[in-house]
Amino acid sequence: MAPMAPSFAVLARRVAAALAAAAVLGTAAPAAFADSPPPAPKKLPAGLYGSGDAQYDGVWRQSLALLAQHTVGVRPAASAVDWLAGQQCADGAFAAFRADPAKACDAKTMRDTNQTAAAVQALAALGGHDEAVHKAVGWLKSVQNDDGGWPSTAGSPSDANSTSVVIGALTAAGERPESVTKGGRSPYEGLLTFRLGCDVKEGERGAFTFQLKGAAANADASAAAATGALGKGFVVGPAGKDAGAPAAPSCEDGGKAGAADREEAAEGADAYLVAQLGKNGQHLPSAMPGAEKQPDVGNTADAVVALAAGGHRAAAREPLAWLEKNGAPWAKTGGPAAYAQLVFAAHATGADPRDFGGKDLVAGLNATGPKPAGDGQSVSPAKDPKDTGSDGGFNVWWVIVIGLAVGAGIGFLISGRRKRGL
Repeated sequence: MAPMAPSFAVLARRVAAALAAAAVLGTAAPAAFADSPPPAPKKLPAGLYGSGDAQYDGVWRQSLALLAQHTVGVRPAASAVDWLAGQQCADGAFAAFRADPAKACDAKTMRDTNQTAAAVQALAALGGHDEAVHKAVGWLKSVQNDDGGWPSTAGSPSDANSTSVVIGALTAAGERPESVTKGGRSPYEGLLTFRLGCDVKEGERGAFTFQLKGAAANADASAAAATGALGKGFVVGPAGKDAGAPAAPSCEDGGKAGAADREEAAEGADAYLVAQLGKNGQHLPSAMPGAEKQPDVGNTADAVVALAAGGHRAAAREPLAWLEKNGAPWAKTGGPAAYAQLVFAAHATGADPRDFGGKDLVAGLNATGPKPAGDGQSVSPAKDPKDTGSDGGFNVWWVIVIGLAVGAGIGFLISGRRKRGL
């Protein structure tokens, strides 16, 4: 097996991340993004999880860390929760990182639907932040596109990953995603437009593409959509009776595989993921441009969550075993968001995150930030007392520049991961 890719921070699918991708790939940043946000301070604020540059993923990694702790019964430090809540703009939105939260957000503040939706899921689960959650959901509704979906930044074309993570946020906040419409279309309708139908080769039918322009089967988008289509967020409760192997869509109905309902769409995405996992040794490969083909641990974790969301317990067993063998070293390098992904995968399959391949993911996660206020080890990893069944999918976490045009030819970045800031 090739060595595992360097740890990639969880990115919340934002155009701002194009700057980081340009640095990694040696390409020039689009002129439209020349006035990038100032770099994060050398000394990170108290309460923030992770030790890397938080400019692109501070709210994202904090949200996932706090949500993962809550899922396993750990009570986060007050300073950690306060840091996250303090990042919110007055209009309800969250940017990736605000070095000076006391300074009001203005027109130059790069608000982000993914960071906002992640914060909603965390704050809703923790409780006591109803006003912040309400304002954040209101902002998300205000930037919904007419196709029913969401982009990472307002005014850009919708994408499957952003739409999925917002669906998870709506569910976590007690909303019914199907009733949140724009242009007469719901988030579910918007999400299903990214599903590949019968006009693609057989092995890609049922997969989801990230965006419609340059549409291509995408495992990251498929994992996100498989959970989003079911109205779930990052946290998926363990499945009960196994639903059996997911079935690939049939085109015997006149070529309407892309018009299936959302449960069928989720199953088709899961079938695509099972096929990809099977031909790659029960893990998904990295898709970084120009990189050697190597395992993508985070995307594999997202796929396990997606399979569990669909009730495909048996199908998730082998990739889960691969994660138990390979995940902890990656998370140790990757930081809080990486640990959180593995915790979500363990929780969704009924595995023990405190003994995950012999490693304690919870202790590893806790060590990346302020000491928790309490650690409820009596809480079973297979049962979350506040599990709403929400799971935004995500996953979501790799950077590929695909040259999509936004506005007057501005390059658009696919969502995902980057090397720094975990």
